[in-house]
Amino acid sequence: MSIIFGPINSRRFGLSLGIDLSPAQKSCNFDCLYCELEPAKPIDAIQNPPSVKEVIQETQKALQEFREVDVITVTANGEPTLYPYLDELVDELNRIKEDKKLLILSNASRIHELAIQQTLTKFDIVKLSLDSVDQRTFKRLDRPLKGIEVQDIIHGMVYFRNIYDGFLVIEILVVQGINDKPQEFVALNEVLQQIKPDRIDIGTIDRPPAYKVAPVSYEKLYELSKHIKNLPVTIVSRKKEHSYQLHLSKDELIDLLTHRPLTQEDIDTLFDEETIKLVRKLLKDKAITKRNVGNVTFFDATVHTISK
Repeated sequence: MSIIFGPINSRRFGLSLGIDLSPAQKSCNFDCLYCELEPAKPIDAIQNPPSVKEVIQETQKALQEFREVDVITVTANGEPTLYPYLDELVDELNRIKEDKKLLILSNASRIHELAIQQTLTKFDIVKLSLDSVDQRTFKRLDRPLKGIEVQDIIHGMVYFRNIYDGFLVIEILVVQGINDKPQEFVALNEVLQQIKPDRIDIGTIDRPPAYKVAPVSYEKLYELSKHIKNLPVTIVSRKKEHSYQLHLSKDELIDLLTHRPLTQEDIDTLFDEETIKLVRKLLKDKAITKRNVGNVTFFDATVHTISK
């Protein structure tokens, strides 16, 4: 599977070129109930990771083709801070990125480690997840590897904010019946006042999840967001952000949909007419599937196992 995917429309960061540091399999120390990847036992290392040289070569090639990209997003089919050469990689990416922003999407599980903190300071944008500050809720929702404690994550975030001059985003994903109570957000607010992120994104499930869990309504997100005081809060909603028209081959399209399910709106916004016709053909040929989540239709090339 390809190291590079996209470009794709990011609802919050613009046109994003993705780097997958674990392209062959899910590699994460969490097994979140809402994850769009398949359920998998949490692990503490990426197996057979690509070399820095491989990643840079593929990134340079993609940047030459897709010059309109706004941001280079580092992810890992799971957790990118498990990549063993991350510090070396970010140095090389900063060398070749030109005017692009460099973004990492992390679950924050290792943010308390000094070496990880120093590496993350080299990114223009750091997005960290914090779904709950209660250890019981955290374990139930994010299902971390044994030994990962939410208090360590909180302390790490507070310290990281003090040494990081870039743009820090905290993302909270709300799941019905788990972290959707007002007291959860009252407690989150107390912690977020210490972290002082540049932005807080509050959202809910909008892609096919690994487990049988449900989203909350926009109205519920809005009510919960009122408990976050004097900090920039956005309620994540799907909208068109770019008119960039991407042309993909069959293999490229399937690879993209394997990494990330897309809505009809995504497809209509992102792809040119030939690629849109290809989507219809692949759907007819059953090479991709269509499923509904929260009254939204997604096109998907990954088979998800739904379990309790």
